[in-house]
Amino acid sequence: MADYTSETVTRTIHRWIVPAAEPWGAACEEVSKAWTAAAVAYREAHGLPQDAPVIGDQLRFHVRDEEIVIEFATERQDGTQ
Repeated sequence: MADYTSETVTRTIHRWIVPAAEPWGAACEEVSKAWTAAAVAYREAHGLPQDAPVIGDQLRFHVRDEEIVIEFATERQDGTQ
């Protein structure tokens, strides 16, 4: 009999990408829509009520060359032996 265990963790990154080409950048309305959609998806993924606050670093904002990316990650643990 083995004296160890193993597990597989699957990480899924959920992203909303808003174009932000210079010289204009991203429109406030488009960032707001993406932020709202990301917050709704975050709550659904974590089984939270839709009026629960999404605070702290649960959603991360990244600036890329010509876009703003909003993301969060979920993990699922499979097959512990």
